[in-house]
Amino acid sequence: MSDEIAIQVENVSKDFVLPHEKVSSVKGLFTGATKRQKGNDIQHALHEIGFEVKHGEFFGIVGRNGSGKSTLLKILAGIYQPTAGRVQTHGKLVPFIELGVGFNPELTGRENVFLNGAMLGFSHKEIAAMYNEIVNFAELERFMDQKLKNYSSGMQVRLAFSMATRAQADILLVDEVLAVGDADFQRKCFDYFRQLKKNKKTVILVTHDMGAVREYCDRAIMLEKSEIVAHGLPSKVATEYTRMFMEQSESGRGNDRDEKRWGDGVITYTDVRVTPKQLKGSQALNIKLTAVAKETVERPIFGFLIKNAAFTNILGSNSQIIRQRIDQLAAGQSIDMEWTVPNIFNDGHYYVDPAISYKNGSQIADWWEEATEFTVFKEDKTPYIVNPDLEFNYTLEQPK
Repeated sequence: MSDEIAIQVENVSKDFVLPHEKVSSVKGLFTGATKRQKGNDIQHALHEIGFEVKHGEFFGIVGRNGSGKSTLLKILAGIYQPTAGRVQTHGKLVPFIELGVGFNPELTGRENVFLNGAMLGFSHKEIAAMYNEIVNFAELERFMDQKLKNYSSGMQVRLAFSMATRAQADILLVDEVLAVGDADFQRKCFDYFRQLKKNKKTVILVTHDMGAVREYCDRAIMLEKSEIVAHGLPSKVATEYTRMFMEQSESGRGNDRDEKRWGDGVITYTDVRVTPKQLKGSQALNIKLTAVAKETVERPIFGFLIKNAAFTNILGSNSQIIRQRIDQLAAGQSIDMEWTVPNIFNDGHYYVDPAISYKNGSQIADWWEEATEFTVFKEDKTPYIVNPDLEFNYTLEQPK
């Protein structure tokens, strides 16, 4: 394995035997072995999974429930052994999978900190030195002398997560641990992730949060029915994940539609255009869209996404984010919309993906990848993703 590779997964498969007959005695355990084998089913949890994760890479794993994500993570952590294939790791690995494993409910929060710290390999002196940081991060200062069994499940996970962040590891495995606590605590968790990324830590993230995939991950894979069905840029994998949940409408959209457009079709875009515009004296872009409803839809949400030629997401928004609520779009009714976007873009080619959702964003009516495109020409080029108009002033003092 190359020195730049942190984790190498080669043709990994995992099967579980599902017995159908109940064994109620020790005798039955031995005498019925042959008979039970005939009645067993084999569950193929993973099938020939292969990928590499480089040192310092933030790697995402997504997929629906039952697709094999957690099984794969437990194989990477060494909890399960693969039925076939192999996993090689280079560096110390710490899993954030079953947070709180080893906690004793009969001990206080304070006692559990020192107990869990010992399990992580810290001395009593080292834990004492970081104790206040652990407690402050978990926001449990008032509860550390209470028994853990009196904590809510959220409080226990917050304490466990705070402990796990102290682990000194080269590779971190994280399984959907951020869906706990209030908004302030979740913000702390995301800040911790940003620090990991800044420090070039190797992180494997299993999540259903496509925003986290897009923001943090360098690459990602998607599992479906125990196999890898998508891999590569996080924006592409996140889009495929969203698309997987969308049911194609059997009426009104036909089978000849572009593969880059999907949704149930209750509202569809009929026109998407980008034109230049002035905004407060500066150059801007005008995104004009027209949509029509085939059915009456309550509180539709209209949005867009702009990405560059490398398919990196630059910016996006929707009517819900900017608090422009549209109560209803009746069947047969059309709507004209206009977004004005400051021209912060660098010299290059860009694509616009408009989307319509409803039921608080859980159902997609129309998602149209690369519905239109535009090109920006700027004389003053920079090597960065955005290139807004900037002002620079200075005062030069005469030497004394």
